[in-house]
Amino acid sequence: MPTLSVFMDVPLVHKLEGSLLKAYKQDDYPKKMFLAYKVCMTNEGHPWVSLVVQKVRLQISQDPSLNYEYLPTMGMKSFIQASLELLFGKHSQAIVENRVGGVHTVGDSGAFQLGVQFLRAWHKDSHIVYIISSQKELHGLIFQDTGFTVYEYSIWDPKKLCMDPDKLLNVVEQIPHGCILVIGNIIDCKLTPSEWAKLMSVIKSKQIFPFFDIPCQGLYTSDLEEDTRILQYFVSQGIEFFCSQSLSKNFGIYDEGVGILVVVAVNNQQLLCVLSQLMRLAQALWLNPPNTGARIITSILCNPALLGEWKQSLTAVVEKAMLTKEKVKEKLRLLGTPGSWGHITEQSGTHGYLGLNFQQVEYLVRKKHIYIPRNSQINFSCVNANNIDYIAESINEAILFTEGSECLPKNKPLIGIKL
Repeated sequence: MPTLSVFMDVPLVHKLEGSLLKAYKQDDYPKKMFLAYKVCMTNEGHPWVSLVVQKVRLQISQDPSLNYEYLPTMGMKSFIQASLELLFGKHSQAIVENRVGGVHTVGDSGAFQLGVQFLRAWHKDSHIVYIISSQKELHGLIFQDTGFTVYEYSIWDPKKLCMDPDKLLNVVEQIPHGCILVIGNIIDCKLTPSEWAKLMSVIKSKQIFPFFDIPCQGLYTSDLEEDTRILQYFVSQGIEFFCSQSLSKNFGIYDEGVGILVVVAVNNQQLLCVLSQLMRLAQALWLNPPNTGARIITSILCNPALLGEWKQSLTAVVEKAMLTKEKVKEKLRLLGTPGSWGHITEQSGTHGYLGLNFQQVEYLVRKKHIYIPRNSQINFSCVNANNIDYIAESINEAILFTEGSECLPKNKPLIGIKL
C-alpha cells in the first residue's frame, strides 16, 4: 500500500531567484554585465566590505575572553544603544526623553517581520498599508502574508526624471484615517518647510502610523545625520513610529544580516509596554538573535578611532559612486546621446535611475547583454573603468535604435525575464 505524503499537494515555487539574475547566469556571452546588485561592489566585482570591519572581525575571532552564551530575546543592549545613537544622534530629543528603544532583529527583513506581527495584533482599527519609496520594496509581501491590504507607490517620476515631492504629498492626502504608512528611501524627495508642515498636519489629523525603512544609513549622502534627517522631523513633532534599521549594507556584513526594530513612543511608559509585547513576539520568531554582526558593529560605533575609519570608508564609497555618475553623464554627452542626463547626478547614493524606457532596457539586455531592471535603476558601484565605455556606448545605441516609433522585432521576446 503506497504511503500518502503530507506534502503531496505542495507545489514547487518558481523564481526563488530573481529571473533577471537567473537569465544573467545562464547567458554564455563572455562580456555580460549585471548592474542590478543590491549591495555595493568593488572594482573587482566583489561585494564591498569596509576595511575596518575586516580588522574588527579578525580581532573578535582571536579574542579568547568572549562569551558565546545566547543573547537575551531583546538582543545585545550595547548594540541597541549604539545603533539608536547612530540613527538619532546622542543628544536626540527622543533619547533624552527616554521614549525611544529597540529590539535586536535578524536579517534585513527581521524588523519588518516583527513590526508587522505587532501591528496585526495591536493596530486593529485598520489593516491597510501604503508603501511609498523611490523603488520597489519587498516589505509589501510581508504585510500581505499577514492579511494586510497593501498599496505601493513610487516617488520617482519617469517623465520628469526626478523624485517628485507632490507624489508623496498626494499619497498621504488620499490615505484613509488610521492606516499604516511605510516610508522607504525618499532622501532625494526634497520638501520645503511648508510642505513638511503640511505632511505632519495630515499625518496627525488622520492618525496615520509611520513605519520607516533605513536600509543603509551613510550610503546616500555619506552624511550619517543627513541620511536620517526625515526622522528628526517626526521626532520633533512628537509623532510615534516604527523604524527598520538595517546595518548590513553600510558595514558590508551581508552574511551577518543584523538590524533593529526601532520604536519611538509618546512616553517611556508606553515604550516599555510596546517593547514587552515585541519581545514576546520575538520569542516565537527567533528567540535569540545572533551576536557576531552585532559585536562587530558595536565595537566600531563605540570606538572613536574605528568609527572615524568607518565614516571615511562610507565617504569613499559614495564619492566613488557620484564620480562614476559624473563620468557616465559626460560620456553620454560626448557621444551626443539624445536627451538630458543631469538626473543621473541629481540622485544620491550608489544606485540611480537611468531614465530609460522599457524598449531601451530590453535592447540593453537582449542585444548588449547588460542586465538592468525594467525601471532602469542600476547600481553605479558595478560600473568601473573596464566597462564604463561599453555601458555608455550601449545606452547611446539603445536610445538611437528605439527613438521615435521604432521598436524591437516582436518575434524575439524576452521570454521568462522579468526586468
